[in-house]
Amino acid sequence: MLARICPLSVVQGCLTRIERERGRFLHWVPVFLAIGIGVYFQLPVELGRYAYAGLGLLVALLGLVSVRWPWGVGPLVWGVVLVAAGLLLAAARAHYVAAPVLDFRYYGPVEGRIIAVDRSQKDAMRLTLDQVRLTDTALDRVPKKVRISLYGKEPYAPAIGQRVAITAHLSGPNGPVEPGGFDFQRMAWFRGIGAVGYSRNPVVLMARPDGHGVGVQITRLRMALSAWVREILPGETGAFAAAITTGDRSSMSRATLDALRGSNLAHLLAISGLHMGLLTGFVYQAARYLMALSPSVALHRPTKKIAAVLAMLAGAFYLLLSGGNVATERAYIMVATMLIGVLFDRRALSLRAVAMAAVIVLVLHPEALTEPGFQMSFAATTALVSVFGWIGQFRGRFGPRWVQPIMAVVLSSAVAAAATAPVAAAHFNQVSHFGLIANLLSVPLMGMLIMPAAVLAALLGPFGLGWLAIKLMALPIDWIIGVAYHVSSMEGAIGYVAQPPPTALPAVAVGGALIVLLSGREKIVGAALVVIGGVLWTNVDRPPVLISQTGGLVGVLKENGRALSKLKGDGFAASVWLENDGAPLPQSEAYALGAFRGDNGVSRSQIGAASLVHLSGKLGSTQLNEVCGMASLVVMNRYADQSTGECWVIDAEYLRHTGAIALWPELNGWRIETARARQGDRLWTRWQKDQQPWR
Repeated sequence: MLARICPLSVVQGCLTRIERERGRFLHWVPVFLAIGIGVYFQLPVELGRYAYAGLGLLVALLGLVSVRWPWGVGPLVWGVVLVAAGLLLAAARAHYVAAPVLDFRYYGPVEGRIIAVDRSQKDAMRLTLDQVRLTDTALDRVPKKVRISLYGKEPYAPAIGQRVAITAHLSGPNGPVEPGGFDFQRMAWFRGIGAVGYSRNPVVLMARPDGHGVGVQITRLRMALSAWVREILPGETGAFAAAITTGDRSSMSRATLDALRGSNLAHLLAISGLHMGLLTGFVYQAARYLMALSPSVALHRPTKKIAAVLAMLAGAFYLLLSGGNVATERAYIMVATMLIGVLFDRRALSLRAVAMAAVIVLVLHPEALTEPGFQMSFAATTALVSVFGWIGQFRGRFGPRWVQPIMAVVLSSAVAAAATAPVAAAHFNQVSHFGLIANLLSVPLMGMLIMPAAVLAALLGPFGLGWLAIKLMALPIDWIIGVAYHVSSMEGAIGYVAQPPPTALPAVAVGGALIVLLSGREKIVGAALVVIGGVLWTNVDRPPVLISQTGGLVGVLKENGRALSKLKGDGFAASVWLENDGAPLPQSEAYALGAFRGDNGVSRSQIGAASLVHLSGKLGSTQLNEVCGMASLVVMNRYADQSTGECWVIDAEYLRHTGAIALWPELNGWRIETARARQGDRLWTRWQKDQQPWR
């Protein structure tokens, strides 16, 4: 019977094919690890210690078996081992970073040390504090880090390491603004941020920077260099230069950031693979050229390996200077892996080097798998290495030598854009139609002028002449900013797409990996997965009704877009909903669609045969009994003082346990999906079970 279902020749053929992959198994390691990590983040509940112990024992047993197993099956068993190991790695990391999360709403004095300064979504200055103290709060409940946005009118120039005090509103990190949306709670958990909030009060300096801690010293140096660069190059030019040299974006205006995103040039700001590659590449080539000037050195010394070491040292310094975030760390690991290949006389740019870098990053930071930076970086690098490896055999067939650099820039920009487009569309809900043009006009300047000028500034800095090199960056940076504004303002420059279902992007990613790793007709399997992911994406079912986690906003999907119940309020939820719909209108325009009618805190809308009423504010909440008899669903942002069986009431107490809600009308009522249910019972959500309203 088994022979009829699966002929022996087919089984033998599969085993033979698997055995051929034994020599290339390193290429598959990050794929299997990523699958395991992805499974961990999709679990509906956190596994217990016995489950993890059993899984660890299974990994050990399968690893032992795979070493002694007969021909052909070993790689398969190792694949299972790596998937389980990826799950265990992610779980271990999640438990390792565990820290208290504020489980009540706090208003009062907050004292702490400044460890980071950036800007919020609303373009307000934002401070991240550690060594936190809260009034009347037990030490074991005080968060390790808090992040506070400053909305006061009083100007303030913060310095890393200062100890400050401020009266602020704090609460635990908010959950997704809709079921299945971006999980800020999970991101904050892995970054150690246990509370977020805001203040309109002045900041009080309690103590000047004490200078203790290597991390604080490096951050202070980075911010000092950023201020020095902005002093030499004022305005947006200096802000751009500071961002690409030190990672400090706190001076970038929202308009410039939007222009860079709309023209697909925002990656120029992130200190990642492009910057690290340009910097280390410039140092590597410059070192080789300088050593070639001395015949004795060029003939008797391994100049290539010396240049590789110098490039790694330059990259390490750049890593420290930029703040050492995960994206920059990932970029340095990739570059260092390739340069180590040079030291051992291996190909510097190969899939093996990319795979090794991916493994190192996933082991150190498993949570990076869920972040767009990791996904875009490795998607672009893998695609570039594969494509240029394939066309390497056609070297010399693309015209004269002077044309080949131009062709390389065009091809690399096109390949990177194609590889990262699905990731950018999934995370940011937009596609830049003219991004290739903008990159062709901008990326060469980064490699030929801006990054070499940055290296020259570092070399001339000790002699007091670094400002000369910084000045050289002004014109090319102004050109890039001008290109960004021009391209992003062109008609049809930006296309918007709806948020895909959770299975779409993983299907596309795995399919793309299989296209790269498999050979011949086997690539059809990967192409089929990519097509399946695209079909899932195009058939996404957006919720007809969305309710914010505060109950202060309701969005109803109509033929002309999602109409909102309020002109103002819950602006972040409104913007995310509209972006996820693929129609990012201003909140005022979404309200003007007219699906809601009423006044004095009472807004009514009709969804098919169902009627919905949104009550907001104190005045609206007093009309619950009056509207309940004429509506099948009432949403309110306050606590219902009385219970009623005449209609379904979703009030602040209900939403405190469910988070944001999505609804689909049905014949016998509503189908409901909550943000908390989609998140599951995980480490980063458990604090909400006993959450208290205020203290």
